[in-house]
Amino acid sequence: MARPKQQRIDPRKLDDAMSDSSSDTAKTAKTPVPKGSASTAKKGGATPKANGGVTKTRRTAAGPASAAARAGRAENKEARGGVTAAAPRPGRSGRPGGPLPGAPSARKATVGDWISGARPQTLALAIAPVALGTAIAGLTAGGWSQHWVRALACLVVALALQIGVNYANDYSDGVRGTDAVRQGPARLVGSGRAKPRTVRNVAFVFFGIAGLAGLFLTWRSGQWWLLAVGAVCILAAWFYTGGKRPYGYNALGELFVFVFFGLVATVGTMFVQVGTVVPEAWIAGVAAGLFACAVLMVNNLRDREQDAKAGKRTLSVLIGDLPSRIAFAVLLLAPFGINVFFLLLFDNALYVFFVLIAAVPAVLITLTAKTSKELVLALRLSVLSSLAFGLALAAAIAF
Repeated sequence: MARPKQQRIDPRKLDDAMSDSSSDTAKTAKTPVPKGSASTAKKGGATPKANGGVTKTRRTAAGPASAAARAGRAENKEARGGVTAAAPRPGRSGRPGGPLPGAPSARKATVGDWISGARPQTLALAIAPVALGTAIAGLTAGGWSQHWVRALACLVVALALQIGVNYANDYSDGVRGTDAVRQGPARLVGSGRAKPRTVRNVAFVFFGIAGLAGLFLTWRSGQWWLLAVGAVCILAAWFYTGGKRPYGYNALGELFVFVFFGLVATVGTMFVQVGTVVPEAWIAGVAAGLFACAVLMVNNLRDREQDAKAGKRTLSVLIGDLPSRIAFAVLLLAPFGINVFFLLLFDNALYVFFVLIAAVPAVLITLTAKTSKELVLALRLSVLSSLAFGLALAAAIAF
């Protein structure tokens, strides 16, 4: 099957679309119409004949035939040099009227819209690996609180990157038109509530915050090569849906979130605190990465049909509906199998299995869901499971 051609929208053009639409309408309303034209002919008025004579216009019954006759006379008049009202030209986005078709009426984004745009429910994916890495670092340092300042800086890096990538995704999908019609919550750019360049700049601000916190960690740890790791993390966050060839549009999203929100976040947190890494950190990173993949999978499953139409080839689009549901179930439940390993080392890891109270319903809902609202509920339960698993296992290791 041929891949649908994506239509990229210039963000600067999209910014001014609504204003262009308004100005075009105003110009149309003010277009002068000469006396005697077909559009201003009065009932019973005179119209010139080709031989110079004058005939009276007859009032005809309204209907398709009379409408066609009036249109024909208007065209003839225009051909002889007359002026008719101009049709509105397309807005700067290349679409008539400017805004994307199907988009809700634009209003200025509120504080609540910006908070929603940060997608706070996904921040659990940033908190869990930092908690795990800090707890495991405590095994080597003699206590998890020995480097609490570095642990806090790691949390700032993870949260800022997560928020930054959420805004960057909002911007990139919005200017491509991918978010023009959504099943989930409306996005800032896709809904027209915020200018694309503003959303993009906010994403850059959070990337900058992550970079500054990472610079502090590099200085405190003395491992200056970590600057390269931080740069790669920021680039990966941007090119998830940004750039000319975003990897999120080519079924690589799950792989990258597994690496960066699982392994790198967990192992990196431990390394900057104690300068070494133990096998437990890698294993915990795998568990955190699997949760991140599960969350992304159910999110893309919800948007699968819309993504396919927009040319966004996520893993869910590539493998299909049922395989996506099964893959989600495996990804979400696999970390509990990993917890068996930690149970052999830490008795309190037994309590981590209580998280299944949220994880099992998420799996059942996803396997049987028929509406997007059900998948949104499964998404929320998956995020909750990720956070609860990370904090519970971290507590089992630390205490």
